[in-house]
Amino acid sequence: MPGPVLHTGTSATCPHGGTLNIIAASPRVTVGGMPVAVLTDQGLVAGCAFSVPGPKPQPCVTTRWIAAATRVLANGQPVLINPLTAICQSVEQIPAGPPIITASQTRVIAT
Repeated sequence: MPGPVLHTGTSATCPHGGTLNIIAASPRVTVGGMPVAVLTDQGLVAGCAFSVPGPKPQPCVTTRWIAAATRVLANGQPVLINPLTAICQSVEQIPAGPPIITASQTRVIAT
């Protein structure tokens, strides 16, 4: 399914409102002057307030990308596209739901 290519400036949150920051490992390929996000890049979450009943909270801290574009690569890796197939996770790798993309570039589309 085609979708806009995501980049480091993409505005996204975890399901609980924490800010998702995409950390691009390679700045060689850009869209709108920002590095393209690929399947091997890190997604770090800050400010998640999720808590479960019990002795310790389980806020989202990372994002695991599940799927990306199938036909478009950057530096040999599939680029991330919106709609994004990913899951936010706690420190203990407990899944908390998919991230929510609120804004990204719309000029470059990939499949």
